Amino acid sequence: MLAVNPVDGFDKGPFADVVIHALSDDKSSYESITLAGHTTEPPQQPANLALVFLGRNRVANHAEIAMAMRRLAPGGILLVDGQKTDGIDSVLKQMRTHFEVAGVLSKSHGKVFWLVRPEYLPDVLEDWENLASPQVNSDGLITAPGMFSHEGIDPGTAFLAENLPQKCTGRAADLGAGWGALSLLLLNSAPGITTLHLYEADRKALDAARENLQDPRASFHWSDVTSLKAQAQPYDLVISNPPFHTTRKAEPSLGIAFIEAAARILSPKGVFLMVANRHLPYEAALDVSFRSWSETANNARYKVITATAPRTRT
Repeated sequence: MLAVNPVDGFDKGPFADVVIHALSDDKSSYESITLAGHTTEPPQQPANLALVFLGRNRVANHAEIAMAMRRLAPGGILLVDGQKTDGIDSVLKQMRTHFEVAGVLSKSHGKVFWLVRPEYLPDVLEDWENLASPQVNSDGLITAPGMFSHEGIDPGTAFLAENLPQKCTGRAADLGAGWGALSLLLLNSAPGITTLHLYEADRKALDAARENLQDPRASFHWSDVTSLKAQAQPYDLVISNPPFHTTRKAEPSLGIAFIEAAARILSPKGVFLMVANRHLPYEAALDVSFRSWSETANNARYKVITATAPRTRT
C-alpha cells in the first residue's frame, strides 16, 4: 500500500497485515512514519492500493495524485482524502473530468473518494506533474507550488530583512528557512556572518534553498525546528519568520515552539529576531524564554521582535 502525505496519527488500522510505503516531505511526519514502523521509500513494484491525503495547495495536490496513479498497478484502487478547506470538492470535480469515480464518502467537513486505476492514464497527469515542478519565481529564485509564498518573497520576510541589525557577525541560524529567501538576504547584507545554518521541515523547500544559496557559508538541515536541542556551538544570531498555521486556522503554538527553540540554541549573548503578524500573542512566551525582548519595528501587518539573554539551553 502507498500512502502519500499521511496525517499525524496515521496508523495501519485495517491494514495491519499490509506493508505500507508512507511518503512525506515533512520532517515531523517522516519521524512519525518511522516510529509507526512504516516503510519510507516508494514501492519497487506497482501498488494495489494508494491513499493520498490532500494538502493546502491545489497544484501540489494534483501532482501527488498523478504520482500515486503512476505507482498503482492497473486495476489498483486510489483513495483521496481531504477537507473542504483543502479543496477536496474541486479535486473531486477535476478527477471526474478524467476518471470514473467509483464512490464518495462525506463526513464532517471532509470527504474521501475512490476510483480504479485504468490501464492507460490520461496525458493530463503529466501536465499536473509539470506544473508542480521547481521553477524560477518573480525574484529569480527556485521554488515550487506547495512551498510557503512560492511566487515571491513574502512581505513578512521582507520586513524582517529590512530590520536586521546593521552589523551581523558570527554563527547564525534561520529557523523555518523555507526556500532560503531570508537567509539569502542576510548573507548578501552581512559579510561578517561566518556560517549560517538553515533549518527547514519541508524537504522540497530545503532542496530549493540549496539551489538558491550557493554561498559556502550556508549549510542545510532537514529538521523539525520544534525538536531542536541545545547546540555544542550555540549561535550568535537566530532569525525566523515562523509558520503560524498547519491548517487555515492560526495556531500561535507553532510560533511559541520556534521561540523556545531559538532560546535553546542561542549563546548567552546571542540575539533572536523574528517577524510575526501583529495580532499573534507571543509576549508571554517571550517572557518565559528570554530575559529581555522588545518590539523593534512594526507596520500595519507585522511586528519585528528582538530578544536577548535566553533563559535556558536545555
